Amino acid sequence: MDWMIEVDGLVKTFGHLRAVDGVSFKVPKGQVLGFLGPNGAGKSTTMKMITGFMAPTAGSVRVAGFDVDTHPIAAKAQIGYLPEGAPAYPDMTPISFLNFIADVRGMDAATRAERLDYVIANVHLEAVLEQPIETLSKGFKRRVGLAQAILHNPPVLILDEPTDGLDPNQKHEVRSLIADMAKDKAIIISTHILEEVDAICSRAMIINNGRVVADGTPGELESQSPLFNAVLIDCQNDGVADALTALSNVERVEQMEGSLYRVYPKGSPNGKQSIIAEVADLASRQNWSPSQLTVEAPRLDEVFRSITGAAAVTDAIASETSDMTHGEAA
Repeated sequence: MDWMIEVDGLVKTFGHLRAVDGVSFKVPKGQVLGFLGPNGAGKSTTMKMITGFMAPTAGSVRVAGFDVDTHPIAAKAQIGYLPEGAPAYPDMTPISFLNFIADVRGMDAATRAERLDYVIANVHLEAVLEQPIETLSKGFKRRVGLAQAILHNPPVLILDEPTDGLDPNQKHEVRSLIADMAKDKAIIISTHILEEVDAICSRAMIINNGRVVADGTPGELESQSPLFNAVLIDCQNDGVADALTALSNVERVEQMEGSLYRVYPKGSPNGKQSIIAEVADLASRQNWSPSQLTVEAPRLDEVFRSITGAAAVTDAIASETSDMTHGEAA
């Protein structure tokens, strides 16, 4: 496997607080990893350590084969990083800022011209190239930040909330760009938008209280939902609930509004088999005429809530506060 990002036992402490607690994972070329978790769970801190912006208390990171601690310049040359807030020099224009980034990256004239044309067109900055960055909207500032991250065509991208502040059309454009770039890059994106995971991520990881608590494809995570393979049936006949409950593979039946029922299959969350055919066969044998008979849509939000929970969110708020207090010094 061509591992582009290798994270091994990362730990970050701020005084008594353990913000990141033994995080380990690998990302190969061609994979988009969605990094999910409550605010303050350790996502941004982990991303800062991967990029070398923040030194870990313990653990190691390798990017494209280079250890971030022992070979920081070589490792950082492989990374495009869009941090939280997309900081930039406010008095610069986007074109002057991107030329400055090209200078920092040591790009020759031909490569610079080619890459500037590419990022300006694909991030859609044409209308604001000569406008001071401080006067731009939040969405345009975010796009300038994304443009600088991909300017040198790095093999590894670390993007913290890449669509933050964008309108729906702009979100779609950025997601399409990320999906296109993913063919030959390893990409980590932090996001609070669960639909973004389904849209562009081939893998999803949930971090909570500084630890990885779930890791798999979006489909694998969705299968852990309590509603996985549940069936909705809207039927006004008598005895519907009792008949459904008697089915061999049904765990329980929940009456929703009026004549709408939710039928839960037996098994552990990701082992719950499909029961739609069994329910449909029962309806046919009973001569029911249901106005609705569907399988519940996958619910990543249900999985996220069940894994992180209210207590985790409380702990995460404390973590975020400490991160903000101590992050600059670290």
